[in-house]
Amino acid sequence: MDNQQEEVSSKRKLGLFDGAMLVMGSMIGSGIFIVSADIMRNLGSGYWLIVVWVITGVMTVAAAISYGELSSMFPKAGGQYTYLKETFGKMMGFLYGWGLFAVIQTGTIAAVAVAFGKFTAYLIPALNDAAPIFQSGGYKITWIQILAIFVILLLTYINTKGVEGGKLLQNVFTGSKIVALIGLIVLGFLLIKSNFWTENMSYGWGAFNNLKTDPSGNFLKSGWESMSGMAILGGIAAAMVGSVFSSVAWENVTFVSGEIENPKKNVVRSMVLGTTAVMILYLLVNFVYLNALNREGIAFAPNDRVAVVVSEQIFGSGIGTIVMAVLVMISTFGCVNGIVLAGARVFQTMAKDGMFFKAALHNNKNGVPAKSLWMQGIWAAVLCLSGQYGNLLDMISFVIVVFYMITVFGVIYLRIKKPDLERPYKTWLYPITPIVYLLIGAAFCVLLLIYKQQYTWPGLIIVLLGLPIYLLINRKKEAVNN
Repeated sequence: MDNQQEEVSSKRKLGLFDGAMLVMGSMIGSGIFIVSADIMRNLGSGYWLIVVWVITGVMTVAAAISYGELSSMFPKAGGQYTYLKETFGKMMGFLYGWGLFAVIQTGTIAAVAVAFGKFTAYLIPALNDAAPIFQSGGYKITWIQILAIFVILLLTYINTKGVEGGKLLQNVFTGSKIVALIGLIVLGFLLIKSNFWTENMSYGWGAFNNLKTDPSGNFLKSGWESMSGMAILGGIAAAMVGSVFSSVAWENVTFVSGEIENPKKNVVRSMVLGTTAVMILYLLVNFVYLNALNREGIAFAPNDRVAVVVSEQIFGSGIGTIVMAVLVMISTFGCVNGIVLAGARVFQTMAKDGMFFKAALHNNKNGVPAKSLWMQGIWAAVLCLSGQYGNLLDMISFVIVVFYMITVFGVIYLRIKKPDLERPYKTWLYPITPIVYLLIGAAFCVLLLIYKQQYTWPGLIIVLLGLPIYLLINRKKEAVNN
């Protein structure tokens, strides 16, 4: 028993600060620098831009507070997979784990790594200008994709060398991007020559939609159309796809519960502190956008890179572009590292339950699940080559929120079904907090099903493909047992 305790305590190398840095680092990728353009095109008013980010912030923090109760009850590696398995049974746990490996975790790694490549191409134009390595019809492999794959494999390799290396990298890069974001916020108010805040707020609660394109697919800058009633709700749901995706991955800290000191307390503290800090930063960054650019400037920023246009307003066109490119490179590099570090622990936990490849089961001599890390890294690299990561992410925001909702509902379900279970931490303002999340999440999902079905069914189908795989695994187990 003593040896077991020593082994567990020697594994626990992540403190509260490391946990909070993992939460913040996994959340802040490239989204906050880009998605406000799409939100503005969908709703056309400064008020609504802020409302979308406030709703997303309330949702995110409410979910984190609710997850805290589950993290204190099941302080094991595997996080959300473990909560779903323990609450609703193995099949629900497997469907989540399958979705995580197929696209949620790996698709996120691929998309954020490609964003790193695209912003690197700002600094090294030759990357942008180079001919594709391979092209067949519409499909091509570019040097940006190769750079993204290199980053994924490099960070996977660093994380196979032990938790310490991944932790150090995470803390340095997350610290850098927090400082840089605060700098952008402060300078965005001090150094902007033209102030558009009053103009952007003059539309009040009027909502306007402009998603018309010319034959080449470029957005037309004229022709904002006023919206009302259900059309506004549809616009909010469409706009929230981006803000929700920019605010996910905070639950990654639950995946590494097995390596966190005092997980019953520190996991929930990490989630609540990290999500609250990030959502406040996101809101302030959007205040800067509204201060520095008019409605058209935000909605039609080249390639949706709103932050780059703002940075050019602050520092001038040459230096501003470089400053923002470096900030996004730091941000995306740190984000990929956090997601790589955390995800592999889920697949290892699934392997222990006989729900994933046996090779993922064992730690290497550095005490980390190296084979699980490589499986995750190689599949993420394949998704980079597929060219479909952007589409996958649009599809997957819906599925991520559905799994969040099932997990948050698990808090209420266990309170009713198993009231006597030990709960070292209880959800703050229960049952209001989980109910708030479930109501907002349900409205988001229903509105997407009505107005933006291309964001819903593909992701749902990918997850449901896990059902025959689950049944096959169980049939094999039964055959072995018989």
